[in-house]
Amino acid sequence: MVFKCQEDSFLTEFSSEVVACDKVKDGYDVIFRDTILFPEGGGQPTDHGWLNGTIPVRNITRKGPDAIHRIEVESAPFAVGDLVSQKVDWDRRFDHMQQHSGQHLITALFDREYGFGTKSWWLGSEDSYVDLNASDVTREQLDRIEQMCNQLIVDCTAVTVKVYAPDDPMLQSDVTRATRGLPKDVSGPLRVVSIDGVESNMCCGTHVRNLAQLQAIKFLNVEKSKNKCLVHFLVGGRVLRKLTECYDREKMFNKLLKGGPVDHINLVKELQSTVKLAQKTSKKLITEAALLEANKLNSMDPIPRFYSVHRQDGPDSDFMNCFARNVSSPNCFLFLTNGDDSGKSGQMVLQGLSEDILKLGDKICELLEGKGNGKGTRYNAKVTKLKAIDQCQTLIESYFAGQCQDNNSLKNEL
Repeated sequence: MVFKCQEDSFLTEFSSEVVACDKVKDGYDVIFRDTILFPEGGGQPTDHGWLNGTIPVRNITRKGPDAIHRIEVESAPFAVGDLVSQKVDWDRRFDHMQQHSGQHLITALFDREYGFGTKSWWLGSEDSYVDLNASDVTREQLDRIEQMCNQLIVDCTAVTVKVYAPDDPMLQSDVTRATRGLPKDVSGPLRVVSIDGVESNMCCGTHVRNLAQLQAIKFLNVEKSKNKCLVHFLVGGRVLRKLTECYDREKMFNKLLKGGPVDHINLVKELQSTVKLAQKTSKKLITEAALLEANKLNSMDPIPRFYSVHRQDGPDSDFMNCFARNVSSPNCFLFLTNGDDSGKSGQMVLQGLSEDILKLGDKICELLEGKGNGKGTRYNAKVTKLKAIDQCQTLIESYFAGQCQDNNSLKNEL
């Protein structure tokens, strides 16, 4: 069946009789005598719209000759025989028409000019792509096809839709050849979409009447992966939206970089150089601070049983690692943390005798609401509650105070 939306893709309102209204898990499936709401198919997503002005439709699928409209309501909204008004979300529909007609044009020109067939295509919410039967597409090829597409748009090239009976001999001619097989459950009249002087193809989707309605086509990039060569593109309103988005971003960069677009690249390079130098200097200072702290501990007499250092260096663990490496006494239990000003997320390192790590590691990690593990003389964890450091200190002090009491008791017994 050829639906009303396929017969006239520019029709935005229509009324049709209900032929079925069946209860399903999420609402009701409604079938009409005809519909202007396009059911998903041919790579084109479903239309959105409204029934009787207020009931939203966000999913229409085709099953054989029927278009099934899924509506999420609790009670049956219609009875068989009711005449219901349909209204299409025109902004969404026209956007899909532009992308779909643009895809036909792009596919045809890549095939004609370079012999790159289209294996599949995708109409996304942000951009679309064609998957070409090619190992690569060069910048020169992209530019040439883009220029040809936009020239055909400037020339106001006509787009026509004809309907044929399945046994019409014209369907077997070179003029109306199909690049892909139709779904097995398609029956009845078949639509052929033709771009004047470019190509003709069987298609179930909605299309513009003239390439001028595409406004413009812009290729974005070529994405290559195993057995895929995806050419991403924008058509029509999406080109304008992307231009607005890029211009707004450009104005933000003007303010942040304190310079115009012509200078952006050089300004960013200067900024990168400054950041790189600052990072190098910061790393050197952190290393020096860690060595000073380690020397301070190493010079103590006697070396304390445990030692704690807590810093706000952010996620960088250079200080903790450098400090721990340069502590001379393996018997000193180290409790080290770093994080940011929020006192929430950060890192923890414990270092000491394996028996101390075994008894204290998981308990400290739990207090700091961390996730990590210990092995031998080291325990590493990512933590989310640095405000519990004082509780950890109390736990460690209590643990080692208990050890001292045990040792004193042993001496008295001896």
